[in-house]
Amino acid sequence: MIGVSYIFLIFGFILVLSLIFWVWILADCLRKETDERNTRLIWVIVIVFTYIVGAFLYYFIRRPKRVKELGI
Repeated sequence: MIGVSYIFLIFGFILVLSLIFWVWILADCLRKETDERNTRLIWVIVIVFTYIVGAFLYYFIRRPKRVKELGI
């Protein structure tokens, strides 16, 4: 019984961390992404509808490119 409690605790912790990461990435996209060619709208839709997968895609694909191009 105690082992099951730890599993729920670990999954809950992972869920909270993923939610925090998702909100952070969504806020980053809304604040810093350019509105050129609707890139902000497209990335917001991707992040919102694919949840953590979209957040990771934005973080590893678009964010470094944006930082390199714009410096922000």
